Amino acid sequence: MDLTRAVREALARLSERPGVREVEVFAALNRSLLTRLNYTSHIPCNGVEEPKSTEMSGLGVHAVFDGPDGKPLVGFGSEPSDLTTDGALRALDKARQAAVHDPEFRSLPRPGPARRALVDYHDPQLMDISDLALVEAGWKVITGGLRAFMASSRLAALVPGEADLKRLGLILGGDVTIEQTRIAIASTAMPEPQPDDSTFMSASITAMVEARDAKGSGWSVCMRLEHFTDEAGGEAAANAVAAIDGARVPTGDYTIVFGPQPVADLCNNLIIPSCQAGSFYASSTPFLGQLDRMVAAPALSIYDHGAMPGLAGSRGITCEGLPTGRTDLIRDGRLVGLLSHWYETQRLLHDLRAREKLGIDPAAAVAALTPRNGFRYDGAGRSFEATAGTSASNVIVEGADPVSLDELIARVRDGLYVGRIWYTYPINGLRAGDFTCTVVGDSFIIRDGRITAPLLANTIRINDNVTRLLGAIVGTTKDARGTMVWGADEVVYAPSIAVTGVHADAIAGFAEGLD
Repeated sequence: MDLTRAVREALARLSERPGVREVEVFAALNRSLLTRLNYTSHIPCNGVEEPKSTEMSGLGVHAVFDGPDGKPLVGFGSEPSDLTTDGALRALDKARQAAVHDPEFRSLPRPGPARRALVDYHDPQLMDISDLALVEAGWKVITGGLRAFMASSRLAALVPGEADLKRLGLILGGDVTIEQTRIAIASTAMPEPQPDDSTFMSASITAMVEARDAKGSGWSVCMRLEHFTDEAGGEAAANAVAAIDGARVPTGDYTIVFGPQPVADLCNNLIIPSCQAGSFYASSTPFLGQLDRMVAAPALSIYDHGAMPGLAGSRGITCEGLPTGRTDLIRDGRLVGLLSHWYETQRLLHDLRAREKLGIDPAAAVAALTPRNGFRYDGAGRSFEATAGTSASNVIVEGADPVSLDELIARVRDGLYVGRIWYTYPINGLRAGDFTCTVVGDSFIIRDGRITAPLLANTIRINDNVTRLLGAIVGTTKDARGTMVWGADEVVYAPSIAVTGVHADAIAGFAEGLD
């Protein structure tokens, strides 16, 4: 399927239609391969179950038409499963029918001075992976988890033999997912079609020792088949074993070491949405009016880099045909840039209240609003059925003077290590910065500078403010790990981060304190 030829022919045909001022054609082919994992030691099972795939292709047309009063009308239409010029004409008709005047619309995306940095980066092995190799990837993860279970001295101490070990109810569940994406885009302003092929592979696993009410999780992300390992299964099993005999803690304020998954979850649900041009335009960010001001501890830096070779969220171009690249968001605690796509950048820069919303002269904010993040993600690839929105790619979180995890825990002395959170969402709107989340597993109690006991899952809820958390960071670890959370488009390369004074409320009962 030649997407490049499809958009070239469609652009030529649509540009000739009466009343069309400018037009953009976006074609996509998305395949998603998935195999479910379900191993149970005490119930007959297949281990690797339900390998399946989905595929969808089509094109979207974003067009600007002459309006009856001379004002431009803007519309979008799409057509599935047909990349011919006839399909493009049907999509254009839909765009014409849906067209409206948008006073904030300036133009379809225009090229700038930046040039594409990432080409030929997808993995041909992943793009053409066989059904057998997909199933083998599932078994690799299952085998890694079983190996970790069987090697556990802690489990061996609980039961006298291997048969009894199985009666503990050892469970491994989750999935291995592969995404294969091909796109091409061309427009009146950028008539030469631009293709972009990408691949992505992930594993997300939950393990349980059912007889002891203990569970753990593990995950991995990569963009090349050769980099896929059994890490997710082994990690999940090890965390499940470590969770046996979990303890409770009371309501209070704690120094908490947030592991990579909670850091990624906080980024996905709170920090990244707060660092987007659209949130500033809508005045819905806790950082309103604070561009070029301190918003976090001086040790913290966060940036997005969509063109970093080897990182799982990298893409050659955006879904607007513009180059991906690096956007610094927070540098040494200072808010220095925002994620954006073409439309949001244009309307914020021309907003009569832009100085108030940004905190600086809009003319000085042009570089901070470079549109490097216009994507059409829909949870199953890059969608031809929608216009671009703002999405992160690879979010890299760094701290000054990072240390090992053991050293960071030693510095904390007394507190909690939180390894997994769930249902993270803002309270009172994103602008207030208040949020809540539940600690659901992979977490531990820290006493005298070392981990002493597992924290019982689902027994505390964190209720705090994201701006306060950012200002109370006291340390980070050296190793940042690629992490995706449920419903996220981006991959967060997250270290563990220690934060003081985090408020946690006990749920489902009361426990003895740390002292």
